[in-house]
Amino acid sequence: MQTYKGRFLNEPKAVLFEVVGAVAVVTFNRPEKRNSLSNELVSEMRDALLEADARDDIHAVVLQGAGKDFCAGYDLITAYERYDDDGAGPDPSIPYRASAGSFDNDCWNMERFQTLPDVIYDMHKPVIAKVHGNCLAGGTDIALRCDMIVAAEDAKIGFPATRANGSPPAHMWTYHVGPQWAKRLLLTGDTLRGIDAARIGLVMEAVPADELDDYVMNLAARVALTDPELNAAHKRIVNIAMEQMGVRTVQRLAIEMDARAHLSTGPRRSGFKADMKEHGMKQALKNRDEPFGDSVIKLRALGRD
Repeated sequence: MQTYKGRFLNEPKAVLFEVVGAVAVVTFNRPEKRNSLSNELVSEMRDALLEADARDDIHAVVLQGAGKDFCAGYDLITAYERYDDDGAGPDPSIPYRASAGSFDNDCWNMERFQTLPDVIYDMHKPVIAKVHGNCLAGGTDIALRCDMIVAAEDAKIGFPATRANGSPPAHMWTYHVGPQWAKRLLLTGDTLRGIDAARIGLVMEAVPADELDDYVMNLAARVALTDPELNAAHKRIVNIAMEQMGVRTVQRLAIEMDARAHLSTGPRRSGFKADMKEHGMKQALKNRDEPFGDSVIKLRALGRD
């Protein structure tokens, strides 16, 4: 694994950082866990992006995943162990906030965590998400924050966790696809292939999987030709326009709605938690998703071709 010492990034373990020309390539490097989002990975991603933003020799960033997936979601094993803990921090003599247990504690912890990927939105340099394989749940929380998303045509994109686990704590869905498609995806937890995600605007473009690497690097290099000061102005004015559409307020409320959803005592929510404790994640996911059958939305079947 590549290690790097810089102003922000110091010997990363869960991400790789390399520079190709004027493009920084930040890679999630937990392929054995399908690049699921641990605290370590997200913290190192934040530091890698700050490193890229601070360096004069870097003009653009590509965010990608090692192995078969971009990111298959949050690390549920860690999350559910944390959900049921007693809230003890590193020093058990200090009463740290519990990870859950109350609405406010849940909000507080999610707010702290979501500030880490918020750097994608706040940093001055453009970030391109290169999506292949699975981009699910927490993976979409990362990708949909990026300035541009290019996906493999056969990538799988969606938030199946809305069926039992909660609501996305980072809500960019409405801004990408509008209210009807946002509801269609969140109310069912169904997924889209990359090619169909591009058709509804969830991603900017989809290309054949074997062309994805070259396409994204060529796009990033093209973006990097423009002076960083100019690109910072372009990015920030678009982001300000989104802020005028309420994007900051929506993110705050999305966390509170997710915390509200965590309080559900309905059969799907409580059943998933029980399955996680008794049978483990694999069986819990099977029991959650099996009643929905084939969950991939196929626009061609709707006569769109």
